[in-house]
Amino acid sequence: MQNSKNSLTEQSVRLDKWLWAARFFKTRSLARDAVMSGKVNYNGQRCKPSRAVELGAEIKVPQGFDVKEITVLELAQHRRSAVLAQLMFEEKPTSIAQREKNTEMRKLSAFHSPKPDQRPDKKQRRQIIQLKHQ
Repeated sequence: MQNSKNSLTEQSVRLDKWLWAARFFKTRSLARDAVMSGKVNYNGQRCKPSRAVELGAEIKVPQGFDVKEITVLELAQHRRSAVLAQLMFEEKPTSIAQREKNTEMRKLSAFHSPKPDQRPDKKQRRQIIQLKHQ
């Protein structure tokens, strides 16, 4: 009885634990919060953090400004090095293309909204306030 219970727990991994082990989130509690808030989709549906991850499952995970669409290749309960963690999943080619497109669009939009090199001084702030009140 005890051996069968151990074999079941070795085969099944919680979603929040897998996301942490695959290094999508820095802590397991951040992974749990992302799953509970509905930002992570498992096979196209919202799910709970305790959902058992299966091989071949499709998961959408937010990463910064973009969303990664991945397929699970390997299960692990323990956090691994970054090189080994990248072998646990495979990102879809459409997701990679979309992320590259979004990155290029962000770079292009940066030219249209330049940021000043420094904060305005007192005189410049007064001029900005005057301009806003006209």
